Amino acid sequence: MTEEQLPKMWILTPTASAKVLSKFYAKENDEEELSGVYFLPEGLRTAVVVIHQLPQTTDTLWLRLLGRDKVQNEAISELEKLGPESQFRSVTLSLLYNLQKHLKTRKDRDTSDKELIMRLTPLYEQEREQTFREGEQQGQRLLLENLLRARFGSLEPVDSAIIETLLAKPPEESAPLLLQLSREELIARFGQN
Repeated sequence: MTEEQLPKMWILTPTASAKVLSKFYAKENDEEELSGVYFLPEGLRTAVVVIHQLPQTTDTLWLRLLGRDKVQNEAISELEKLGPESQFRSVTLSLLYNLQKHLKTRKDRDTSDKELIMRLTPLYEQEREQTFREGEQQGQRLLLENLLRARFGSLEPVDSAIIETLLAKPPEESAPLLLQLSREELIARFGQN
């Protein structure tokens, strides 16, 4: 399918029966391997994505998060299984956080909206905690590098081993060592790891 043949409008729906789809003359594209995507007559340049029929793949995860009930719950479970280091998880949680804020402001929230908010809250908190820890570690690394530069004028390649070892220590232990020991003493003590 060329870009010119792609639909201009995509309709996303959590569910749609064969009867409803037939009323719009929607047909699955035989050339496409993705189930759940139906194309309306060519002149309309429109496709309908039936979310509950989409395959369970990472490519469809964002769309399935917009589904309902079982489909949405399974998609959230898949998102939970992605490790905290996953960029996909991080970006998705950021987008879902915005959705959650929007849902919280709505006065006409239904039970499924409330359940979605409750289910996603622990994921946001994990993501926020992970981001905080990474920021804290970056700050400690920067502090150690700046202390080494201030004491010795520049960073040497061996200093990275010293920094890595000192990062594992609490700041109240590592800072005095950097201020008291010479570069040679630091290398002898921490540079070999």
